[in-house]
Amino acid sequence: MQVVVGRIGRPHGIRGEVTIDVRTDDPDSRFAPGTELATDPEQAGPLTIERARWHSGTLLLNLAGVGDRDAAEALRGTWLVVELGEIPLGDDPDEFHDQQLIGLSVVTAQGVPVGTVTEIRHQGQDLLVIRRGAGAGAGAGDEALVPFVAALVPEVDVAAGRLVIDPPPGLLD
Repeated sequence: MQVVVGRIGRPHGIRGEVTIDVRTDDPDSRFAPGTELATDPEQAGPLTIERARWHSGTLLLNLAGVGDRDAAEALRGTWLVVELGEIPLGDDPDEFHDQQLIGLSVVTAQGVPVGTVTEIRHQGQDLLVIRRGAGAGAGAGDEALVPFVAALVPEVDVAAGRLVIDPPPGLLD
């Protein structure tokens, strides 16, 4: 599975340099010179980074084979992606990539099926977006938002494809 680490923005100058909308926690190593990145759309890459520098808080890259503004403009909007396995997790056993959680089935602590994780929203508080399943009764097909905190999500078993929630009364209603 591929994950986005950046998106090519507008050209910077006339020598093919591009701005990058960074989507990674470690841009200095992810965009180091010599790094080869896959792209989406696939036919735009792979792209090799020749030089990286920061300018007024914006990451600028020189890419192999991109020597002028027109070539840089042709890449505008291209997503830079890496394989999920290439991004190491930290030492925290409760740290997960969003892609690991999306698709997990959700059950309550009592074993009642709730639905499936469809999205993770990062809005001050990480929220699990759960599409309610057929076993959810009147809420089937609706979305439930569950804060991703240990008190409400006591168990995440990625290998088993299951996430356990312990919602307070009214959270799923």
